[in-house]
Amino acid sequence: MEISSEKAVWDFFVGGDLNAFSTLFKHYYSPLYNYGIRISNNPDITEDCLQDFFVYLYEHRSSLGHVRQVKAYLFVSYRRALVKTLQKQHLMRSLEETDTVFLFSQEEIRIGETFSTQRAKTLEAILNQLSPREREVIYLKYYSNLKNPEITEVMNISYQSVLNTLQKAFAKLRSRLETAAIREVLKK
Repeated sequence: MEISSEKAVWDFFVGGDLNAFSTLFKHYYSPLYNYGIRISNNPDITEDCLQDFFVYLYEHRSSLGHVRQVKAYLFVSYRRALVKTLQKQHLMRSLEETDTVFLFSQEEIRIGETFSTQRAKTLEAILNQLSPREREVIYLKYYSNLKNPEITEVMNISYQSVLNTLQKAFAKLRSRLETAAIREVLKK
């Protein structure tokens, strides 16, 4: 969804348009669920909280007002709601604990059928060697398609921190991928 149409849908939603709510729900349910499962590691809690989150949005739509970046707002708000739910159930003590959850799987790494299973395993292992913050920034940027300003809002860090974290992550990835490629060549 383009930013201008995203804002228009949000404005219609805040105004009470059911079709706009449906559009938001359909467009953001899966990305929010995928992000939430990383935080909770529990499909039932993630889904229940996400449904409650959308119900809350609908019931409080008239008081939500203007939002500059809809996608970032939804990610931030859902993250807070999920962490609050996990804290109530004594499954998490603080927001900082979300850093430990972000791991990548081969299914996420595969791009069509172009990646072999071995390459997917290698990339999975390399991505999971990154720091939790680096993994979360990569996930939000490339798997949730958030822009850097949106990531700053979701993670509550500065724009420069997002850039630095991405730069460090890519430097590590490049180095480790080169090492893995050299090992692969030497095996043959």
